Amino acid sequence: MTMRSLVRRATLAVLAICCFAHAASARVVRVEIRSRTDVAGGSFGSAGAYERIVGRMYFAFDPKNPYDAQIVDLALAPRNAAGEVEAWSDFVMLRPKDPSRGAGVALVDVVNRGGITTGVFNLGGRATSSPDSAAYYGDAPLMKRGLTLVALGWQWDVPAGGGRLMFGAPRLSDAAHPVRGMVRSDITIDSATSVIPLGHRVGTSEAIGYPPADLHDAAAVLYVRDSLDGARRVIPRPAWRFAREENGQVVDDSAHVHLTGGVQAGKIYEVVYTAVNPPVTGAGMAAIRDVVSYLKYDTTAIARARFGIAYGVSQTGRFIRQFLYQNFNTDESGRAAFDGFFAHTAGAGRGSFNHRFAQPSRDAQPYSTFFYPTDLFPFTSTDEVDPATKARGGLRSAVGRIRYETALPKVFYVDGGYEYWGRAASLTHTTANGAHDANFLPSERRYVVSSAQHSSPGAFPPPAGSGMAGTAAYRGDPLDQRLALRALMVDLVDWVKSGTPPPASLYPTIAGKTLVAARDVRFPAIPNLAVARRPYQPYRIDLGPEWKSGIIATEPPKLGAPYVVLVPRVDSIGNDLGGIRSVEAQAPLATYFPWQLRTGMPAAPDRLMSFRGTFVPLPRTKAERAASRDSRPSIEELYTNKTHFLDNVDAAARRLIAQRFMLPEDLTAAHARMAQTWDWLMAK
Repeated sequence: MTMRSLVRRATLAVLAICCFAHAASARVVRVEIRSRTDVAGGSFGSAGAYERIVGRMYFAFDPKNPYDAQIVDLALAPRNAAGEVEAWSDFVMLRPKDPSRGAGVALVDVVNRGGITTGVFNLGGRATSSPDSAAYYGDAPLMKRGLTLVALGWQWDVPAGGGRLMFGAPRLSDAAHPVRGMVRSDITIDSATSVIPLGHRVGTSEAIGYPPADLHDAAAVLYVRDSLDGARRVIPRPAWRFAREENGQVVDDSAHVHLTGGVQAGKIYEVVYTAVNPPVTGAGMAAIRDVVSYLKYDTTAIARARFGIAYGVSQTGRFIRQFLYQNFNTDESGRAAFDGFFAHTAGAGRGSFNHRFAQPSRDAQPYSTFFYPTDLFPFTSTDEVDPATKARGGLRSAVGRIRYETALPKVFYVDGGYEYWGRAASLTHTTANGAHDANFLPSERRYVVSSAQHSSPGAFPPPAGSGMAGTAAYRGDPLDQRLALRALMVDLVDWVKSGTPPPASLYPTIAGKTLVAARDVRFPAIPNLAVARRPYQPYRIDLGPEWKSGIIATEPPKLGAPYVVLVPRVDSIGNDLGGIRSVEAQAPLATYFPWQLRTGMPAAPDRLMSFRGTFVPLPRTKAERAASRDSRPSIEELYTNKTHFLDNVDAAARRLIAQRFMLPEDLTAAHARMAQTWDWLMAK
């Protein structure tokens, strides 16, 4: 091809991009395409070739529209010439190159802290490959079924970089009439330091925090306490400042707190201060709503869809619960946005997604980020009465007020065992007093992957250094919940698209005697291994008289009575009962505890680590079991040899396939994973 031809082709491509960017209508007012490339090196089943589109979507929200009225502070945000409030979102889209070969279903990835999450549905993907390569997506079951995958930024406090998808939220900016409010930032310190962040720390990344209105405000307060429920002590103002260390010097800084003499490991620190003119956090929820309405209803959309499904995991599973609670699923024209939702590992939570001075990155962990508006009544889909406050409500009470004449969206709530211990999941399906099972709507299903740790499996084989001294246990639970997740997503797609009813809900219940108080769980006797007895405990919290308007006026919040939290019973090996029991539980070689204790930490060793489980292989022989006084059966007592064991694995896999909790094509993967587990254990 000549240079002249290349230039002409590039010019035409740019013109096409510009046309796309200005052709969009509805509430997505413009789409800017920054790159559009074929996914090279593969064809995806009946859908054929895919392309990957990267760009930015621009939104406009009407403060006068009744379906935007629930966006807190939207009416106070700056407006364009048309009287609308603007925002933008980064996006990544994977779509069939030939739309006629697609399924007509758009799966919107409600990205977690800017990161794409739908990769959990792929097996065999290579993260080292380019995302423009088929190798990156492994076996790609959703692409092989012709789905269009759309990942969209929605969270204002995500730090830039690392490939994160960003959201440009509207921000209050009236200097003459500034909006002020209280902000609280807490952090559990497990290693000595002198500087703590104002933004929520997730691993090594820090979310963007609210800068103080005045770095030298004498009214700002820094508290310290020794435990979650310990008394707060005020640290004198001269002993700390909003600052960081730079080249050995302490300098003013609006993102950190510096404490003279250092911060003590094992303590909980909490700073309360005044900030000014926040972003309109709830606009992110409206952006998620409007992207699927754009794909469904705008004839100029870059990818058309008849149906839309939202997937969220952990933080964004809670986002989906909040989205449903506040009825964000009705677009500005009164139409249904999503047709289905997959809320994964949300537990009982909602979150800081639509209030003044909200911090979307904040959550509620067993020993971190305490008392944010995450675990709030109501928890159940159908209405319940809180016996302590006499409040009445349900997560889906708003469905009675929906005006569009369509069926309710189909909803899957999917948790693992961790969510019962670390995220109070029992509250989603028990009465508020914890005495009885509660109901779901006919358009909903609840599934629990028994014994699974939070969101994705731990590494296998266990990494070097993950063994727990003096025990047979390893940190991290490798139970591979992805096999169940893949099947459940296909079940949801079939329910939304074709009306095929999914399997009946499967989760631990009070009536089935598989859901009990933590003190009543009868764990097996495993030498030298302490077991969990204190699940995460949410409390009723009082955020002040303006909370119903989305304004927190009381920081720290006042605590009321604790909620009743229940957890799954276990079998004689220690694996959870009552949910989807994977091949690991049906043909066991180990105990897969979905929890892990803070053993070895400077404080609260009987509390839970966030998100991680514990892997405890069975004794290999009867003699080994007897010598250690382990109450669990040995591998040689359960199976005559490897062939016998794998026959049990294959039989369990076939049962799961028949129940539609595993895809038929995944029998080979289940067999290989368990064969690998056998070989590793026997070679130890």
